[in-house]
Amino acid sequence: MKKTFLLLFALAAFCAGASAQKKYVGGDISLLPTYEEHGVRYLGHGGKDAQVKPLDYFGDSAHWNAMRVRLFVDPSKASESDKGEGVRQDLSYATALAKRITAKGYSLMLDFHYSDTWTDPGKHSTPSAWTSSDANVLADSVYAYTKKCLQKLVTEDAKPEFIQVGNEVNYGMLWPTGYCYPGGGDGNNSKIGKGTWNNFAAYLKAGVRACREVCPEAKVVLHVALHNAPNDVVAFYNTVQKHDVDYDIIGLSYYPDYHGTLSVLTTTLDSLESAYPDKKIMIVETGYGAQWAMNGDYTSTVSKTWPVTEAGQKQFTDDLITELNKHSSVTGLYWWLPEDNEFWADKKPARTSWWNGSLYTQNTGKPLDAMFELQRFIGLDPTGVTVVSNDVRTKTDDKWYNLQGQRVSRHDVKGIYINNGRKVIVK
Repeated sequence: MKKTFLLLFALAAFCAGASAQKKYVGGDISLLPTYEEHGVRYLGHGGKDAQVKPLDYFGDSAHWNAMRVRLFVDPSKASESDKGEGVRQDLSYATALAKRITAKGYSLMLDFHYSDTWTDPGKHSTPSAWTSSDANVLADSVYAYTKKCLQKLVTEDAKPEFIQVGNEVNYGMLWPTGYCYPGGGDGNNSKIGKGTWNNFAAYLKAGVRACREVCPEAKVVLHVALHNAPNDVVAFYNTVQKHDVDYDIIGLSYYPDYHGTLSVLTTTLDSLESAYPDKKIMIVETGYGAQWAMNGDYTSTVSKTWPVTEAGQKQFTDDLITELNKHSSVTGLYWWLPEDNEFWADKKPARTSWWNGSLYTQNTGKPLDAMFELQRFIGLDPTGVTVVSNDVRTKTDDKWYNLQGQRVSRHDVKGIYINNGRKVIVK
């Protein structure tokens, strides 16, 4: 009969090694340097009022292992409103943050927006400096820009492990020339203009080519927002396949305020896994409010499922992870803007408004419970107790010590031991 060992502290490296594939959990922390510039105070969890360094805290206390950073072409050209909402990540900014992230040992996902400002299914403006309407010229611009940025990151020892070639590209990018519909139709809109799938595919291929040349070991992520009609998401990737676009990972945004309850996500994941069994899937953006709903048109179905409270936010996170862990293809989970926090900021806030899905309380500077719940995705328990069977443990690490620091040959006897710098109780 195998004995069971209770680890008082989660062993992230062990769990990653013991699983069939590595999984990634963390957040898009693109605005963290801005909050720091404004003097925001980040405090610890559970009544600990001491100030913490969030980039350390996310790993040491929440046990995250991955971060995401967005990149705009020239955010100085964005509107004042968009700047107020957090558009400021040019290459210099993103590189400095990426260096901090990789130096701490986190996996890095780089998110190319290919615009001077926000891109999502409803907007994808072409960078102001890319003035040509010739698709060949614009594809060259995508390639040259992507290559330049990645070379900068490599030179600065901040190489990304994952690269998004475009952000929420359900309807193409570089509008109007790259405007198109998920099911394969070319775009034609009186407000946006005309675009084609051929143009969009050329832009994607140009970006991917630069990624393969500069960062051949990185995985390319093709990212769309979840849609209330899951068939549209599958149709998008079907069209991508028809255009022979090279990529590694399907990236999805899922926000229940906008996309509905988990049934929508489940249907989408089932459909994608059936259509593309060889592709990994990552939830590269998610979030849910702990005080206020993110969407003014918030549906009663969602709010009844998860109350807009700290407990409701935590329950959403736990339910989301329970569902994701049913899908072996899903290997990544990233919370969007978890660092949003104006506690003790200077008179000019980092953002002109709060984002209602933050993992910090704006009036206390303390983290919310959902921050610690996220680690369940990679097999860890936020209570700090993980059950490990004897045979797996002994094959993984045989360096065990007693509390006096002496190496021990037997550690299956009841007692307290030290393994990998952490206390272990053997019962």
